[in-house]
Amino acid sequence: MESAHILITFVRLIKPLLNLIYSLMNSYKIFVVEDDPIYARVLSYHLSQNPDYDIETFESGKECINNLYKNPDLITLDYSLPDLSGLETLNKIMEFNKELPVIIISGQNDINTAVSLLKEGAYDYIVKDEETKSRLWNTVKNIREHINLKREVETLRKEVGKKYTFTKGIIGNSKEMKRIFRIMEKAVKTNITVSITGETGTGKEVVAKAIHYNSAKAKMPFVVINVSAIPEDLIESEMFGHEKGAFTGADRRRIGKFEQANGGTLFLDEIAEMSLPMQAKLLRVIQERELTRIGGNETIKFTIRIIIATHRNLLDEVKKGNFREDLYYRLLGLPIELPPLRERGNDIILLARYFVKSFCQENQMPDMKLTLKAQEKLLSYPFPGNVRELKAVVELASVMAIDNNIDEDDISFHKINEMSELLSKEMTLDEYTAKIVSAYLTKYDNNITEVAKKLAIGKSTIYRMKKQGIIK
Repeated sequence: MESAHILITFVRLIKPLLNLIYSLMNSYKIFVVEDDPIYARVLSYHLSQNPDYDIETFESGKECINNLYKNPDLITLDYSLPDLSGLETLNKIMEFNKELPVIIISGQNDINTAVSLLKEGAYDYIVKDEETKSRLWNTVKNIREHINLKREVETLRKEVGKKYTFTKGIIGNSKEMKRIFRIMEKAVKTNITVSITGETGTGKEVVAKAIHYNSAKAKMPFVVINVSAIPEDLIESEMFGHEKGAFTGADRRRIGKFEQANGGTLFLDEIAEMSLPMQAKLLRVIQERELTRIGGNETIKFTIRIIIATHRNLLDEVKKGNFREDLYYRLLGLPIELPPLRERGNDIILLARYFVKSFCQENQMPDMKLTLKAQEKLLSYPFPGNVRELKAVVELASVMAIDNNIDEDDISFHKINEMSELLSKEMTLDEYTAKIVSAYLTKYDNNITEVAKKLAIGKSTIYRMKKQGIIK
């Protein structure tokens, strides 16, 4: 009983110290630079109403600069100081850390001064009046929220980067995949355009992400355009954006994927499905490294890395007249040809084990193992759907398994319905058509352009069927 009393007394004594340590660890350091000591106390008192804010005041620009080693999170800066001008002090702060938010507080309501200081890097310009305290409070709050959001995004990008490391994002130990890794290592060292080819389901987008997140652009955007999934009359707007009123239905400005990817990587998936007129526009934009939104006059410059992918042989498409030769050579860059899964030998088992483990973890299921018979069954199958099909097969097997062992009977391979199966039921012609189109969309990974070619129908027919809900 006595020991419990001692423990409670100790906790009570140490609690204020723990609170102080916690407060210091989570404090937000603000420098208030103000030569008027009364006004400095007013600002400090007002900001200190937030217990997380650690306020330190300085009466001159030099005094502030000499204390920058303390790494403040934010500075409020009086424009008129006795030693240095507001602009001189601001420039010194920017030299120390150009990301450090600086709020100028001035008695001058001069728009030209405000604009020049904002151009030099100031976050905001607040005039001294009765609204100063409330404006300052809100601005500091917004800055802190913005910085926290940036940190969250940075953390997320680091996690994504870890996910797409070569060894974690792409599973494989075969000779073919080791060759791919060597090429990818060359790709991440430069900004050269990369062209990825391979059958549907071989992991082209995964390779593109791995290149981006292991390159110098890892902290910048990775933006995807699936050319085959966008109707032809919308692709230009999707890529380059449009201004409000540019066409019927354009009720607001839209920023295109090129602008969204500025500074980072633009991944053009299924590039071979792009129409020849759109290819000409793409070529001009890539060559000039600038674009104009539809309905606009402003020329927008950009700097991006381009990675393309297709399941077709682009050179064959050039010979057939389906793809521009000049665009082909512009986009060829560093070619990476992904092997089909059936040519990767024991990688099938490595991938299967990885997918089983991931599926069990995501669904809070006990760990499962593939029996020898199950492995032999997987190795004997050609996997026309490649890695994507393997993932679906082993996930279903994980559900079907009775115990913690996945046996050969738990593994089933589903093929596209054959015509004989379709004809076994009496349906209308429209219902048969919907079944056939749906089957082909499944087979060709929802590539509408490819399905339209295979069935010799217009893409608009498929889009119409989707819009009417006839097919999904």
